[in-house]
Amino acid sequence: MLRFVLRRLLQTIPVIFFIITATFFMVRFVPGGPFTAEKAIPPEILKNLEAHYGLDQPLWRQYLTYLGKLAQGDLGPSFKYTNRTVNEIIADKLPVSLELGAWALLIALTLGLPLGVIAAVKRNTFLDYLCSGVGMIGICVPTFVLGPILALSLGIYLHWFNVSGWYGPTDRILPGVTLGFVYAAYIMRLTRGGMLEVLHQDFIRTARAKGATEARIIFKHALRGGLLPVVSFLGPAIAGILTGSFVIETIFQIPGLGREFVNSAFNRDYTLVLGTVILYGGLLVVMNLLVDIAQVWLNPKLKFE
Repeated sequence: MLRFVLRRLLQTIPVIFFIITATFFMVRFVPGGPFTAEKAIPPEILKNLEAHYGLDQPLWRQYLTYLGKLAQGDLGPSFKYTNRTVNEIIADKLPVSLELGAWALLIALTLGLPLGVIAAVKRNTFLDYLCSGVGMIGICVPTFVLGPILALSLGIYLHWFNVSGWYGPTDRILPGVTLGFVYAAYIMRLTRGGMLEVLHQDFIRTARAKGATEARIIFKHALRGGLLPVVSFLGPAIAGILTGSFVIETIFQIPGLGREFVNSAFNRDYTLVLGTVILYGGLLVVMNLLVDIAQVWLNPKLKFE
């Protein structure tokens, strides 16, 4: 297993390197710059700012300088937040996004797995249609529609929740449900499909013939194999959930890393954009690796090869 993990980590180095290189040059080729939005900056001050941040250097030299600092764990200074580094901003904003993601993941699993199992066990019944309908709504209604609907109905009209900010525990409910409901829908459909495939296999019929109870068949024999598609989906899904949603954090004015990434893109804050993309890329790599390990654990036929 250790060899498998090391080999997978080595394979991800070119991927991370490509992400860093592509993002670095893409943000630099975007029209405008970090200081072009400022008004009435005298040319000499603008020149000094560019010299301070190394923007007056050739692009290839800026790239090599950035790689050198990155190898030391330094993501560089922010171009928009004076006297703040990207490391400090990520350390400040990431916990908020992680907490939002944890709530959304809890909602997605709590809602998606039971609905998927019920839909599979009660196939072609009213419960199946009801669970599948809920899943279809979650897939078809995007978060930028569901979020405002929940904010208007439960926040503004009924006054049950705040529609913006990140203060008390109740402020986690609306954004958590908005973000988690979409993933719950996919988990429900994948669980249903995986369970249906397993429930028609010979070893399930054998278990029924031996008189095993339906609950034992589902939870001991079928659920482990039926969750394999869900496990494959959870890798990139968890990475996306835990890093927060750009849309959700913008709608509910949550001070997380997702909203910071959007602002940094508008502000041409090159280093903050790069730092956020590197973090997301690293999370995707780690989560996919954990998914591969979990798949082998769930399916002994697979090996660490």
